[in-house]
Amino acid sequence: MRILASLLLIALLPCVPAVAQTPPVQQVKVDATRDPVDKSYRKMMQGVDRFERDHALAPQASLRFRLLPRQPGVDMQGVKLRIAGDTVSVPLPLLEDNSFVPVRNQQALREDAVLIANRKATTMSWRAQVITPGMPPGTRRLGDLRLECRAGMDSGLISNDPVIISWLSSMLYSTDKVCSVPDGNYLFFADRPLLGVTLVHGERRLALPFKMLYAGGEQTPASLPYCDCQVLLDRTYYAPLWDQAWPDDTLLEFDYMDEVAP
Repeated sequence: MRILASLLLIALLPCVPAVAQTPPVQQVKVDATRDPVDKSYRKMMQGVDRFERDHALAPQASLRFRLLPRQPGVDMQGVKLRIAGDTVSVPLPLLEDNSFVPVRNQQALREDAVLIANRKATTMSWRAQVITPGMPPGTRRLGDLRLECRAGMDSGLISNDPVIISWLSSMLYSTDKVCSVPDGNYLFFADRPLLGVTLVHGERRLALPFKMLYAGGEQTPASLPYCDCQVLLDRTYYAPLWDQAWPDDTLLEFDYMDEVAP
């Protein structure tokens, strides 16, 4: 009986279509950089959705995303970025500051596409950028930063510092908690090395303490490579996103190191 069953099975095998005959799925060719920087397109669009939901925090602002250097010697000239899926490939033009406007593409969403840059992983940082036009030079608006944190968190744009990841896991990766508690630790970057940051609203002025500058002053040579502030440490600061005593129209005024008289 076993021999008969085996013969019947062999006779039926030609009736089964071979897997190798299935037409291959078309792939999109991207830059050949090994271990490229990439981000989830779906996550990025979740950040766009959050920006639209909470737009009241910065009603005049627009949303962009920006690429920043993370390691020493990273060439930020000629960076190319595209949305890449199984069948979709959409270039994203970058401005001179390596920022770009998010583009909604339903095919890319269905294919769970990624954003791929022609740079290696961990060489660049990604950040949301929410800026109200017409602000005085050397300032940021607190409501913009509140919205920037929410859009950035929902986009998955966070440091890979093991301590931060462990802390975020305990917070269930909650955007609302990270952006609404005193120890949320969402890093912001100034355009130049900082000497100090002052909160200003009406007649009120308050200089941020040192612990809210330079990534809290807690980075060590061992931990710095895991922080996306690695080469921008002197430009980093925290903002009191949680403190409702400072309204959204509060300004952060920056004093830069290169403005100090010799």
